[in-house]
Amino acid sequence: MFESVAFAMGTPQAGGAPASGTDMLMQFLPLILMFVIFWFLLIRPQQKRAKAHKQMLSELKRGDHVLTSSGLIGRILEIDDEQVLLESGDAKLRISRAAIGGLLPAKGGKEAKTEEKK
Repeated sequence: MFESVAFAMGTPQAGGAPASGTDMLMQFLPLILMFVIFWFLLIRPQQKRAKAHKQMLSELKRGDHVLTSSGLIGRILEIDDEQVLLESGDAKLRISRAAIGGLLPAKGGKEAKTEEKK
């Protein structure tokens, strides 16, 4: 029974000749195609996000409002190569620079007042 299935799956190469280049390419084409799809859908966007995050961390300065990866929001008081001193409410927290998840938009200070016409 297994012999009939094995013969049905394909014909043996004539005279034991090695497979041609196009046959080998056709066998690896699905693997190559899957790698290309993974590259454009998963690997490349992750690299772009990591590069943007690294650039954001390098551009931090005193007074910036940040969101940490744990969800704390604070203002930077001091910053050095590895640590950041945040002010969050009445507390001052020293955290790792890598723990900063994002930069919050700067507050405009005084909000513009809208006048109502009577």
